[in-house]
This record gives sequence, structure tokens and C-alpha cells, in this order.
Amino acid sequence: MNIVSAVRFLSGIAWLAAAGMIILAVARSAQRRPAARLWKVGLGLTAAAAVLSTLAAGLVFIPPEKRGVVISAVAPEGYRKTPLEPGLHWIVPYAETVKLYPISKQTYTMSAKVEEGQIYGDDSIEARTKDGQRIFMDASVIYSIDPARVVEVHLTWQDRYTDDLVRPLVRGIIRDAVSQFRVDEVVSTKRFELRDMIYEELRERLAENGLILHDFVLRDINFTPEYAQAVEEKQIAEQRAQQARFLVEQKKQEAEQLRQIAQGEADARIIRAKGEAEARVIQAQAEAEALQVIAQVLRENPELLTYEYIQKLAPGVQVMLVPADNPYLLPLPDITGATPEVTPAPTPAPEAGEQP
Repeated sequence: MNIVSAVRFLSGIAWLAAAGMIILAVARSAQRRPAARLWKVGLGLTAAAAVLSTLAAGLVFIPPEKRGVVISAVAPEGYRKTPLEPGLHWIVPYAETVKLYPISKQTYTMSAKVEEGQIYGDDSIEARTKDGQRIFMDASVIYSIDPARVVEVHLTWQDRYTDDLVRPLVRGIIRDAVSQFRVDEVVSTKRFELRDMIYEELRERLAENGLILHDFVLRDINFTPEYAQAVEEKQIAEQRAQQARFLVEQKKQEAEQLRQIAQGEADARIIRAKGEAEARVIQAQAEAEALQVIAQVLRENPELLTYEYIQKLAPGVQVMLVPADNPYLLPLPDITGATPEVTPAPTPAPEAGEQP
């Protein structure tokens, strides 16, 4: 309870007490009983009640979230040009009154859903796009009264600024803005551009009338049933086309993967063939070089061949047959203690006509 309410409460009690005393004095006077003292008390209470009532009528408390417009019977214009700021103020009793206006943020919603907006029922905004399609938009406007222009708002709109200014202004600006875009732009590529256009136009128009726009919310966009069905069918067709493109791309990737595998296998075979060929070349070169070394050694040591031949003989060999026209080999060692014999191969018989 603030001081103004307290003074008004005391004033009410004083009036009741004064009335009670006066009634009691009248009753005692009617009975021809002494009532002079009651009359004095009653008149005193009446005077106190009048003073308290006058004080209560002159005191005004302005809450922090509001501003007061003083309607004055003593001012030349009929009102004070400066609004009352938050706090306790004194006005001329019974000659001035105060009209309070909120300066905090207010929200006005227009929606197709029942009981969601300020008006019961479907209150969405119907508009036509550039290509003639009907759409229905839900929107919210967050605004407040400019504290420095409260008196101006009162003179122009009083407390009708919401229904007579904000509502029709928002609906008209939305319709004008939507008419500059195609329906596909409204719902996709240029939705934010549409929202910004509405916001800027609405901010300027509200500022001309003493209001501050804090935000504009484009809540929802709906279509006619026919267009909604067409959009749905188009989206389904696009999804199917996208799925088909995905399958084609997948097949291309699978084919490319198979081609890469085949290419890799072919490259591997080529690399193996090259490696084997290079290995054979290297082996042939090594064998050739080895043969050259062997030939060089044999040229320098002719007996080495005979030695190697003997080394390759089995240790149990006792008799060997050699061609008659070949030189005898070195005698083999006698493992029995006897001197081994080397029998020459039989000389072939001379053919007819030849001399022995």
C-alpha cells in the first residue's frame, strides 16, 4: 500500500466516523438529550475527512512502468505538456486528474489458432503474393509507448492505440510487403528479406505516432489447401528425383571403384612382369659374367677341368671306360690296396675297304 492509498483509506474512515457522530447527535437531539459535544466531534471528523479527501485527491503515485498524463481544468490547453515521471506528485485537487499509460513492452499477436491471439478465433492475416497466390500469416508485434511522447499518444489515440493504430497498421504493411514477392520466395529464399522489410516500414510508421517497435515476429505462413497439396506433390517429386540422382551417382561410384580395382590389378601384373623380366636379365647377365670368369680361369688353369671332373666322380668307381681317342685320366685311388687298371675302350673294327 502506497501513501496515496493510505491517505484515501484514512479519509474513508474519517467520513464514516463523522457520519456516525452526526447520526448519533441527531438521535440524541430528537430525544431532547444533550448532544452539543457529539455535534462538535462530528463536525471535527467531517473537517478532518474533508482535508484527508482533498489531500488524497491531490496526491498521485506513478509506478516505474508507467507515465501519467495530467488532464487539467486550470491549464490553458486543458492538459500538462510534460508527463508525470515515476514517484509521488501533487496535482490540483478536483481540478486535475491523471491518466496512466504503460511504457513497458506490449505484445500484440494475430494468429489462426484459437485463443492464441488478442482476438478469439482465426485472426491470421490474409495476403496475396506477386504471382496471385493466397497465403495466411501469423505475426506478433512487440512495441511500447515512447516515454517522452506519452502526452502526444494520449492526445492522438488515448487508450485506443492498440486496436486503432497497431492492429490495422501491421495488417496493411504485411499485405503490401507480401505483394512484392512470389509465393516460393515468401516461404524460402526471401523470407528474411520480407521480415526485414515489414520491420523497417512498421518501425517508421509507429515512430510517427509515438510508439517504439522492439521486434516483429513472423510466426507462421500457411497456404490454401489446393496450393499446399501442390507443394507437397512437388516436394515428393523432387525427393524422388533426388533419390534417382543419388542411385545414379552411387552406380557411377561403384563403376569407378571397379575400374580402379581393375586398373590396379593390371598395373600390378605389369609391375610383376617387369620385375620378372628384369630378374631374368639380371640372372642372365650374372650367368654370362660367371661363364666369362670360368672361361678365364680355365684358360689360365687347363688342369682345373680335369680336377673338377675327378671331384665329381663317385668314390666307389673302380673301372672307367673312356673313348680310345681321349687321353687317359689320372689313375683312381685303389681302395682295396691293388693297383687299379685302366682298360682302354675297344677299338672299333675297320670298315670294308679300309686299312687296319
